[in-house]
Order: sequence, then C-alpha cells, then structure tokens
Amino acid sequence: MRVSAIQMDMKLGEPEYNFAHAVELVRRAAATGADVVTLPETWNVGFFPSENLEALSDREGERVKATFGPLAKELGVNIVAGSVSNVRGGKIYNTSYTFNRQGEVVADYDKTHLFTPMGEHHSFEFGERLVTFELDGVRCGIVICYDIRFPELYRIMTLEGAQVIFTPASFTMATGTEHWECILRTRAIENACYILAADQIGQKHEFLAYGHSMVIDPWGTIIA
Repeated sequence: MRVSAIQMDMKLGEPEYNFAHAVELVRRAAATGADVVTLPETWNVGFFPSENLEALSDREGERVKATFGPLAKELGVNIVAGSVSNVRGGKIYNTSYTFNRQGEVVADYDKTHLFTPMGEHHSFEFGERLVTFELDGVRCGIVICYDIRFPELYRIMTLEGAQVIFTPASFTMATGTEHWECILRTRAIENACYILAADQIGQKHEFLAYGHSMVIDPWGTIIA
C-alpha cells in the first residue's frame, strides 16, 4: 500500500478556497501513484473559527461526500478525508469520512477527545465511538489530533485488527516540537502498527501549525 499524507495550509473560515485547494492536492497526490491519500484536521474551515462556525461547517458531511466520493472513484484511490467541522443533529462535530476506490463511504468518525486547552469543547461535541475499516484488504483505524495522547484508543483498534492508523491533525508548534514525533513513534511501537499522520502547516489565527507530517512503521522508524 502506497500512502500520501497531505500537509495543507488552509485558510481560516474560507471553505470555498479550502475545498478547491484540497481537491487540487488530492489530485496531485494521486498522480504520484498513491493508493491512499489523507488530509489533515478540520481542513474545510481551519482550526477553528470562533465566529460563524456552524454556518461555515458542512451538514451531515454532504459536501465532503459530494466532493470526495466522486473524486475517489474518478482517480481510483482511497481517500481518508482528514476531518471537517460538521453539523449533525443541531450539534457541531469534528468528523472524518473515509472513501474507498469506488467512492463509497467506508467509515465516519467523530473526534473523541476535544482539545480543551484551546476551548474546542465549547464549540464541538465529543465523539463516542471508535471505528475500524478496510482499504484494499488492510484493516485500518483513525484518530484525530488530540486523540493521540490517549493510548487506549490505539490499543482498542489494533486489538480489532488495525494495521494502519490514520491521524489527521492540527498540532501547534509549541506542542509539536516536543511531543508530536515521540508520541506517534511510541504509538507505532507499542501497537506494532503503521501510523500515517497528516498535519496542518502555516500561520493560523491563534497559533503556528507544526507540520512534520509523517509515516511511521511498526518498528517506530519514520519512513517518510
């Protein structure tokens, strides 16, 4: 399985630009021969607008599905569409959708642990379940950003057979320099799984995003 992690500099509160930019980057990644392409966290609106968040958010993932389902089928690739700010049942979730090569949604996941130090829990609802799914016959799992600090999530998914765990993120420079690599390598080693982490990059409204997206093998070696 050849994978591609998109390290994206999105614009805060500008979903029109961000959708177009994400599609462009997915096309570029697919052209390299990737079997799976993944985006970072909340790429549709950035992390995260303090005003008009609900109005800017997707609705039941409708736009993500309408955009990346057909794109996955057209390109013949699997797409782990990072995560998006998403309204469901009158509440806002940090939601990830995954599409197979046929453009079908094979998994959706709401971020379980919200980043309380930046007040994410004041705007978003906590997710309540984990998911595993198959891409090209490989069992996979997914967590989102702050989730990486809770090792039990990875353990549950690997016990369910996950060999690859996707980790879309929006890590800050302050925490990234000290924690990003060491936590992700530890999760790979302790669970003997591959980690594919796609991070935001660039100056955000309240922080500088860390970037340093990476692919880690079960030995803890950074292979990309």
